[in-house]
Amino acid sequence: MAEGTMVGAFATTEPDASSDLRPQSVQTVAVRHGDTWGLNGRKRWISNSPVAGFVVTLARTDDRLSMFIVDTSLPGVRGGEPDQKMGNRGKLTADVWFEDVELTNDSLLGGEPGHGLRHALATLTLGRIGIAAAGVGMAQAAFDHAVAHLSTREAFGRKLAANQHWQFLMAERATEIENARSLYLKAALRRDDGEVFPEPEASMAKFYGSRLAVDMVRDAVQAFGGLGFARELSADGTPGPVEAIYRDSKIGEIYEGTNEVLKWVIARGIFGKEITG
Repeated sequence: MAEGTMVGAFATTEPDASSDLRPQSVQTVAVRHGDTWGLNGRKRWISNSPVAGFVVTLARTDDRLSMFIVDTSLPGVRGGEPDQKMGNRGKLTADVWFEDVELTNDSLLGGEPGHGLRHALATLTLGRIGIAAAGVGMAQAAFDHAVAHLSTREAFGRKLAANQHWQFLMAERATEIENARSLYLKAALRRDDGEVFPEPEASMAKFYGSRLAVDMVRDAVQAFGGLGFARELSADGTPGPVEAIYRDSKIGEIYEGTNEVLKWVIARGIFGKEITG
């Protein structure tokens, strides 16, 4: 992977189990047969899976969860066609099926069963920091496009930015972008210092940054008017400056833990698991 000669994938989500990663909810099952394991199940929305050489797969083993490194060339491993998504089209996602896939003990991540949930949550936490950073990047891009347009476009004899509505709104968005940037950097620095679960900053950064991206680019679409809604003008080929960012931003509120689940994670840290569940 480091050399770029092989692509990997990470599979936790299933058709009926996404944010709910309790053992009883995960239907992909690995059963031990002596020195081997038999893997059966189905995963959904698996990034890179159409081109992956291996899939790190979360499976139920007895009453706990384990992670297996599954070579996609093994008999019984089958990948689906890439999903057709509203946005984020540069990332290939698809279903993956496992039908009586035989795995050796070497395929068990960590060497011992039962630690899969910790592996999954550590990976998801790292992913949330990345999504937070991406959210800030999209928000900043939409902000910059909007500022340039509001500073040059005229209506009723003056620049759009002369209207107090846009001045106050963009002042708020500028402040929010700086807050979101500080949050994800704090989470990233804690992760770099060796903290596997830099909470609550990772969850805060992800839900705040991804929500801000959607809010900011929606404002940018409004600022551009019809051009903000357009992918391209047929008259002269002018590209729409922000519609792709709008489509791409929404998934940030959904994947690697929905924002509603992340607020629950933060609330657990405030009130304790015995109250929040």
